[in-house]
Amino acid sequence: MTTSSQAGLGELTAMRRIRGFEERVRELSLGRQIIGSVHLYIGQEAIAVGTCAVLQPQDAVFATYRGHGWALARGVPMAPTFAELLGRTSGLNGGRGGSAYFTAPAYGFFGENSIVGGGAPIAVGAALASRFDGSNRVAIVAFGDGATNQGAVHEAMNFAAALSLPVVFVCENNTYSELTPIADMVGDPELWHRAAAYGMPGMRIDGNSVAEVRDTMAEAVERARGGHGPSFVEAMTERLVGHYIGDVEQYRPAGEVDSAWTREPIGRLSRELTSLGTNEEAVRAAIQTADDEVTHAADEALAAAPASADDIEEHLYA
Repeated sequence: MTTSSQAGLGELTAMRRIRGFEERVRELSLGRQIIGSVHLYIGQEAIAVGTCAVLQPQDAVFATYRGHGWALARGVPMAPTFAELLGRTSGLNGGRGGSAYFTAPAYGFFGENSIVGGGAPIAVGAALASRFDGSNRVAIVAFGDGATNQGAVHEAMNFAAALSLPVVFVCENNTYSELTPIADMVGDPELWHRAAAYGMPGMRIDGNSVAEVRDTMAEAVERARGGHGPSFVEAMTERLVGHYIGDVEQYRPAGEVDSAWTREPIGRLSRELTSLGTNEEAVRAAIQTADDEVTHAADEALAAAPASADDIEEHLYA
């Protein structure tokens, strides 16, 4: 087996791990074992996997509320991530953060953020700190297309560009700003054009191609780490599920989701690997490896004790 085939199978497993995790989270949420609002990453897996493949241990990732996939791609263990969403004592944050607020800084994942675009100024702060702490850190911040209309995102981009900070802004454009097409909300739906106004490179890529994401992000991260400032990457993708669990998606045209399934990244990479000569059995084995890990991690998390409400006021600061 060639090195490229091995790498592709590794990326396939990584994406399937995220997909399987999210599918099980949906099941647990609908069964009321996970409480609260949950936003799934199904269909967007190539962006996180391709990006995290080029990061170094000291680099910092800041995600949106649709961030489970970013956490797993960054190397956060699956069982304690399940446990966190389930409100179990073995969760990453003792079951306190849940889906919307969990964080795992030991793995370079600095949490989800339920404020739209709220991660952008925080990531810029991490990038600024790297100038003084000697870490050679690059900050990655992911946000949706709708977040590009938030004032905090504009301010973060301007500040990062003005100071040439090592941060990469990743817009995961799934074409919907919650329930409204982004094209109905902006004068120019090619959001990467905005980068020029800030004085930074901007580019639009196929966010369903893990290879294109990896190669593009490698250049952007190298540029940032080399002291040449921020970049804006608009990664085009599609949600295969609703904006949130329970979204009936009446706003989506008939056939749109079915069409999106023909372009989703896991099936696409599977087809690419076999067309390049990778054995179909090896492809199936890569997917099965991920599915087995999801099953074992979920079982481990479900066996853990629920977090107690008696210490709910611990770790609170005002």
